[in-house]
Amino acid sequence: MLALDFKRTALVLIDLQCGIVRAFDGNAVVDHATQLLQHFRAHNGFIAFVNVDFHDGRDALAPSCDAPTAPGLRPPDWGRFVEALEVGDHDYTVTKRQWGAFFGTDLDLQLRRRGIDTIVLAGIATNIGVESTARQAYELGYTQYFVVDAMKTASPEAHDATVKYIFPRLGHVVDTAAITG
Repeated sequence: MLALDFKRTALVLIDLQCGIVRAFDGNAVVDHATQLLQHFRAHNGFIAFVNVDFHDGRDALAPSCDAPTAPGLRPPDWGRFVEALEVGDHDYTVTKRQWGAFFGTDLDLQLRRRGIDTIVLAGIATNIGVESTARQAYELGYTQYFVVDAMKTASPEAHDATVKYIFPRLGHVVDTAAITG
Protein backbone atom coordinates (compact mmCIF):
# COMPACT_ATOMS: atom_id res chain seq x y z
CA MET A 1 0.00 0.00 0.00
CA LEU A 2 1.20 3.50 -0.83
CA ALA A 3 1.89 5.82 2.06
CA LEU A 4 -0.17 8.81 0.97
CA ASP A 5 -0.12 12.09 2.85
CA PHE A 6 -3.86 12.80 2.93
CA LYS A 7 -3.23 16.46 3.77
CA ARG A 8 -1.51 16.85 0.40
CA THR A 9 -3.42 14.30 -1.70
CA ALA A 10 -6.83 14.51 -3.39
CA LEU A 11 -8.99 11.83 -4.94
CA VAL A 12 -10.34 13.14 -8.25
CA LEU A 13 -13.15 11.11 -9.81
CA ILE A 14 -13.98 11.87 -13.42
CA ASP A 15 -17.48 11.60 -14.94
CA LEU A 16 -18.93 8.92 -12.68
CA GLN A 17 -22.37 10.20 -13.55
CA CYS A 18 -25.50 8.31 -14.51
CA GLY A 19 -25.38 8.88 -18.27
CA ILE A 20 -21.71 8.03 -18.70
CA VAL A 21 -21.63 5.06 -16.32
CA ARG A 22 -24.63 3.59 -18.20
CA ALA A 23 -23.08 4.25 -21.62
CA PHE A 24 -19.80 2.55 -20.66
CA ASP A 25 -21.28 -0.24 -18.49
CA GLY A 26 -19.16 1.18 -15.71
CA ASN A 27 -20.50 -0.55 -12.60
CA ALA A 28 -17.14 -2.23 -11.86
CA VAL A 29 -15.46 1.18 -12.07
CA VAL A 30 -17.99 2.57 -9.59
CA ASP A 31 -17.30 -0.37 -7.25
CA HIS A 32 -13.56 0.39 -7.23
CA ALA A 33 -14.21 4.13 -6.92
CA THR A 34 -16.40 3.43 -3.89
CA GLN A 35 -13.50 1.60 -2.23
CA LEU A 36 -11.26 4.59 -2.92
CA LEU A 37 -13.91 6.95 -1.53
CA GLN A 38 -14.23 4.95 1.67
CA HIS A 39 -10.46 5.03 2.11
CA PHE A 40 -10.20 8.78 1.52
CA ARG A 41 -13.20 9.52 3.74
CA ALA A 42 -11.72 7.39 6.54
CA HIS A 43 -8.52 9.49 6.34
CA ASN A 44 -10.31 12.85 5.91
CA GLY A 45 -8.82 13.17 2.43
CA PHE A 46 -10.04 15.76 -0.04
CA ILE A 47 -12.29 14.40 -2.78
CA ALA A 48 -13.29 16.15 -5.99
CA PHE A 49 -16.27 14.74 -7.85
CA VAL A 50 -16.14 15.88 -11.47
CA ASN A 51 -18.97 15.60 -13.96
CA VAL A 52 -19.54 16.95 -17.43
CA ASP A 53 -22.79 18.69 -18.17
CA PHE A 54 -24.13 21.57 -20.19
CA HIS A 55 -26.39 24.50 -19.51
CA ASP A 56 -28.24 24.60 -22.82
CA GLY A 57 -26.03 22.59 -25.17
CA ARG A 58 -24.54 25.68 -26.78
CA ASP A 59 -21.78 25.59 -24.17
CA ALA A 60 -20.54 22.20 -25.43
CA LEU A 61 -17.41 22.09 -27.53
CA ALA A 62 -18.10 21.50 -31.21
CA PRO A 63 -14.93 22.05 -33.27
CA SER A 64 -14.61 20.43 -36.66
CA CYS A 65 -13.23 16.89 -36.39
CA ASP A 66 -13.46 13.48 -38.05
CA ALA A 67 -15.37 11.83 -35.17
CA PRO A 68 -17.52 14.47 -33.49
CA THR A 69 -19.64 13.72 -30.45
CA ALA A 70 -23.18 13.09 -31.56
CA PRO A 71 -25.50 15.84 -30.36
CA GLY A 72 -28.80 14.86 -28.91
CA LEU A 73 -31.07 14.84 -25.95
CA ARG A 74 -29.72 13.43 -22.74
CA PRO A 75 -31.88 11.77 -20.09
CA PRO A 76 -32.72 14.02 -17.13
CA ASP A 77 -30.27 12.16 -14.85
CA TRP A 78 -27.41 12.16 -17.37
CA GLY A 79 -25.17 14.58 -15.45
CA ARG A 80 -26.12 13.43 -11.93
CA PHE A 81 -23.48 11.50 -9.98
CA VAL A 82 -24.33 7.82 -9.49
CA GLU A 83 -25.98 7.13 -6.14
CA ALA A 84 -23.33 4.62 -5.01
CA LEU A 85 -20.85 7.51 -4.61
CA GLU A 86 -23.11 9.14 -2.01
CA VAL A 87 -22.19 12.65 -3.15
CA GLY A 88 -23.76 15.11 -0.74
CA ASP A 89 -24.16 18.85 -0.45
CA HIS A 90 -21.00 18.97 1.71
CA ASP A 91 -18.86 17.41 -1.05
CA TYR A 92 -16.77 19.41 -3.52
CA THR A 93 -18.08 19.02 -7.05
CA VAL A 94 -16.84 20.35 -10.36
CA THR A 95 -18.95 20.62 -13.50
CA LYS A 96 -16.82 20.85 -16.61
CA ARG A 97 -17.89 21.67 -20.15
CA GLN A 98 -15.06 19.87 -21.95
CA TRP A 99 -12.92 16.76 -21.53
CA GLY A 100 -10.39 17.93 -18.92
CA ALA A 101 -11.36 18.90 -15.37
CA PHE A 102 -8.98 21.85 -15.00
CA PHE A 103 -9.68 24.12 -17.96
CA GLY A 104 -12.49 26.57 -17.21
CA THR A 105 -13.04 25.33 -13.63
CA ASP A 106 -11.69 26.21 -10.19
CA LEU A 107 -10.27 22.73 -9.52
CA ASP A 108 -6.61 23.84 -9.54
CA LEU A 109 -7.41 26.79 -7.28
CA GLN A 110 -9.25 24.62 -4.75
CA LEU A 111 -6.46 22.02 -4.66
CA ARG A 112 -3.71 24.61 -4.24
CA ARG A 113 -5.61 26.47 -1.47
CA ARG A 114 -5.58 23.20 0.45
CA GLY A 115 -1.87 22.56 -0.14
CA ILE A 116 -2.58 19.56 -2.36
CA ASP A 117 0.19 18.55 -4.73
CA THR A 118 -0.75 14.91 -5.39
CA ILE A 119 -3.79 13.50 -7.19
CA VAL A 120 -5.24 10.00 -7.21
CA LEU A 121 -7.20 9.87 -10.46
CA ALA A 122 -9.97 7.51 -11.62
CA GLY A 123 -13.12 7.56 -13.74
CA ILE A 124 -14.59 7.22 -17.19
CA ALA A 125 -13.41 7.41 -19.94
CA THR A 126 -9.77 6.47 -19.56
CA ASN A 127 -8.59 7.99 -22.83
CA ILE A 128 -10.89 11.01 -22.85
CA GLY A 129 -11.89 12.75 -19.60
CA VAL A 130 -9.35 10.99 -17.39
CA GLU A 131 -6.41 11.34 -19.80
CA SER A 132 -7.24 14.98 -20.56
CA THR A 133 -7.39 15.77 -16.86
CA ALA A 134 -4.11 13.87 -16.30
CA ARG A 135 -2.34 15.85 -19.03
CA GLN A 136 -3.56 19.13 -17.56
CA ALA A 137 -2.54 18.07 -14.03
CA TYR A 138 0.92 17.13 -15.29
CA GLU A 139 1.31 20.55 -16.90
CA LEU A 140 0.29 22.13 -13.58
CA GLY A 141 2.96 20.13 -11.73
CA TYR A 142 0.86 17.61 -9.78
CA THR A 143 2.19 14.18 -8.81
CA GLN A 144 -0.36 11.64 -10.00
CA TYR A 145 -1.47 8.08 -9.32
CA PHE A 146 -3.71 6.49 -11.95
CA VAL A 147 -6.00 3.81 -10.51
CA VAL A 148 -6.46 1.79 -13.68
CA ASP A 149 -8.96 -0.76 -12.34
CA ALA A 150 -11.17 2.21 -11.46
CA MET A 151 -11.22 3.37 -15.08
CA LYS A 152 -12.81 2.23 -18.31
CA THR A 153 -13.34 3.38 -21.86
CA ALA A 154 -15.11 2.20 -25.01
CA SER A 155 -12.57 -0.52 -25.86
CA PRO A 156 -9.89 -2.48 -24.03
CA GLU A 157 -7.40 -1.39 -26.71
CA ALA A 158 -8.01 2.32 -26.09
CA HIS A 159 -7.81 1.83 -22.31
CA ASP A 160 -4.60 -0.22 -22.60
CA ALA A 161 -2.95 2.31 -24.95
CA THR A 162 -3.44 5.15 -22.47
CA VAL A 163 -2.33 3.01 -19.53
CA LYS A 164 0.77 1.73 -21.35
CA TYR A 165 1.93 4.76 -23.32
CA ILE A 166 0.52 7.93 -21.71
CA PHE A 167 0.08 7.46 -17.96
CA PRO A 168 3.65 6.28 -17.23
CA ARG A 169 4.89 9.56 -18.72
CA LEU A 170 2.56 11.59 -16.48
CA GLY A 171 2.67 9.74 -13.17
CA HIS A 172 2.33 6.32 -11.55
CA VAL A 173 0.09 3.44 -12.66
CA VAL A 174 -1.53 1.61 -9.73
CA ASP A 175 -4.63 -0.39 -8.83
CA THR A 176 -7.18 0.10 -6.08
CA ALA A 177 -5.40 -2.25 -3.69
CA ALA A 178 -2.22 -0.17 -3.92
CA ILE A 179 -4.17 2.81 -2.58
CA THR A 180 -6.50 1.13 -0.09
CA GLY A 181 -4.23 -1.69 1.10
